[in-house]
Amino acid sequence: MNNGKPETKNEEKILKVENLKVHFPIRKGLLSRPVGYVYAVDGVSFDLKKGETLGIVGESGCGKTTAGMAVMNLNPPTDGDVWWKGKKMADMTPSQMRALRRDMQLIFQDPYSSLNPRMTVNQILADPMEVHGMYKGEKRKERIDYLMETVGLSPEQGTRYPHEFSGGQRQRIGIARSLALSPSLIIGDEPVSALDVSIQAQIINLLMNLKSEFDLSMIIISHDLAVVEYLCDRIIVMYLGKIIESASYASLYNDAKHPYTQALLSAVPVPDPLREKNRIILQGDVPSPIDPPSGCRFHTRCPRKMEICEKNEPAMKEFDKGHTAACHLY
Repeated sequence: MNNGKPETKNEEKILKVENLKVHFPIRKGLLSRPVGYVYAVDGVSFDLKKGETLGIVGESGCGKTTAGMAVMNLNPPTDGDVWWKGKKMADMTPSQMRALRRDMQLIFQDPYSSLNPRMTVNQILADPMEVHGMYKGEKRKERIDYLMETVGLSPEQGTRYPHEFSGGQRQRIGIARSLALSPSLIIGDEPVSALDVSIQAQIINLLMNLKSEFDLSMIIISHDLAVVEYLCDRIIVMYLGKIIESASYASLYNDAKHPYTQALLSAVPVPDPLREKNRIILQGDVPSPIDPPSGCRFHTRCPRKMEICEKNEPAMKEFDKGHTAACHLY
């Protein structure tokens, strides 16, 4: 099963994340002293190869978006290191960080709120070029027209404002903006979740075509496992700020190890009314990231909980090449 995705043969790692933590302080009182922390991301490590598409999945509040923002230093990490093309981001000078911004771009979840309603599409696409001093004069106009055609819009539509476009067209504009500076990495934060299903398919196919055409690496953040299966080469599953399983998409969908991953996969709709599917219904709600459970963070909802799960945090164990999971069952 490969869904028509080209295999990623390049072994060069362009991104490396080590023990990443993002803790947001909870402040109270007249002096706004911290009285606690939200442990949004709590010790996450992964890497990304050149040309690879990595999916980060999990329920709302698991920390996947915060992790993506921390990779770009939009949410400065509390602890841990992020390495980009062999350079440690924490050691970069402001000018180096500015250059890094050209190489990493973001596609936002809501295509309407991410676009300035007072700017035309041409102005929106020209803005990053102006900030970074790229494609001046006539070349800038040619670049904007090229980006519009690349994402399936006509250059004549560049004089319009965001409110004159549909949701799918707005997301195409957002994708065009993310490509404006010829980046190496694009991070998509729920890039299709705000769109109708029929439009989702168009945007997913567009992303796959752009990845091949521009030789992009991608991180796709999503709660939709069907979208991630189609787009991604490798998938990370997060729960309450931690990675609980990581595998290639084929290995994860065929042989998920962690009970949480199994429950997520059982919830994916099957387009066949005659095929029965055993749903795994998780009890209770996700615990608060302010006071996460001891031991395995999933033990409060796990249908296969053991006594050790409440006391000891499970270590990551490798099952097959590249397939790891953190669970006391194994």
